[in-house]
Amino acid sequence: MQFRRQALAKLQSPEELDLPVRFARPQGWLALSVTVLVMAAASVWAVTGSVASTVDAPAVLTHGQGSYLLQSPVAGQVTAVVARQGKRLTAGAPVLKVRTAEGESVVRAVAAGRVSALAASVGQIVATGADVAAVEKVAHADDPLYATVYVPAENAAAIPGRAAVDLTLPSVPAQEYGVLRGRVTAVDRTAQSARQIAAFLGDSQLGEQFTKDGRPVAVTVRLDRSAGTRSGYAWSSASGPPFALTSMTTATASIRLADQHPVDWLLP
Repeated sequence: MQFRRQALAKLQSPEELDLPVRFARPQGWLALSVTVLVMAAASVWAVTGSVASTVDAPAVLTHGQGSYLLQSPVAGQVTAVVARQGKRLTAGAPVLKVRTAEGESVVRAVAAGRVSALAASVGQIVATGADVAAVEKVAHADDPLYATVYVPAENAAAIPGRAAVDLTLPSVPAQEYGVLRGRVTAVDRTAQSARQIAAFLGDSQLGEQFTKDGRPVAVTVRLDRSAGTRSGYAWSSASGPPFALTSMTTATASIRLADQHPVDWLLP
């Protein structure tokens, strides 16, 4: 009771009524000011800022028109292989000869290009429609290379035109030579089947590999050119690797998607 009476007496004493009331310490005001500034900056960034994201997908360096699989129109035994791997052919040029029951037949190139692979050898028995060669459609020896990237279909709509692309080649150490640079030129909005991919690349194994997780969308990437590199293409390093690039080289592409505003996912 004694303590209670002392407390009541102190409250009723007028001797300290003229002292100012301290609502907060200076440290508290500083913390409050910093908090308000941080929240204001975050609100501005949420409205005006953007978040960059990328999608990684397998890619193949090819010439613009791709390749085609040459198939034997007849069944029989291969008696001669006229074409050689790496050799350029004109449309209708002989590739190999097949002995059939009716006589010898010549398998010819459907379109002009370069033989990138031969699947037939002398003495081999081939069936009608069997793949005997892969021919890359190259009009001129100095035709530029492109990258064909097989992106998951759900990411295709988010790829903007002229999107920046970085390509990592397994044969080129990225730590030493960097990555290959390019820009998106076209996005095929139709998902590709394994047969379609094989027909374009001239490789049925790649067709199966690129569709094992679903049918992807083909994205065409033009490689940036550079006169200061051995390959003739631009790299993130100054000089790039000390050798030329060849078609049908596999790579991993990183495509920058359209920027997304944080407010889209911060707000319900």
